[in-house]
Amino acid sequence: MVYDQQLVSRIRAMLAGRHGFAEKKMFGGVSFLLNGKMCFGVIKDDLVVRVGPKIYEKALAMPHARPMDFTGKPMKGFVYVGSKWLSRNAALEKWLDLGMDYASSLLKK
Repeated sequence: MVYDQQLVSRIRAMLAGRHGFAEKKMFGGVSFLLNGKMCFGVIKDDLVVRVGPKIYEKALAMPHARPMDFTGKPMKGFVYVGSKWLSRNAALEKWLDLGMDYASSLLKK
């Protein structure tokens, strides 16, 4: 599997000390799960964020976001963000927060 190791390392550092997170090989990359629910990951040079259906269109309108379509068909609720646009920690944190918010909402069901 080839994916942006530097981005994965940055995510790991940001999650250090937080409880409930696990890593799993998924989609040909690495995914991060919060209490068993996928929230974000890295595939090749892209961050993948599970934003859910409610804010999917809003997330797509954000700079450098595009539909996750690795199967050839967009997966509603998931977006790609190119890692080169995530050089600042604040930008990465914003996307990680969106993924954590959605995964957390799934735990309440």
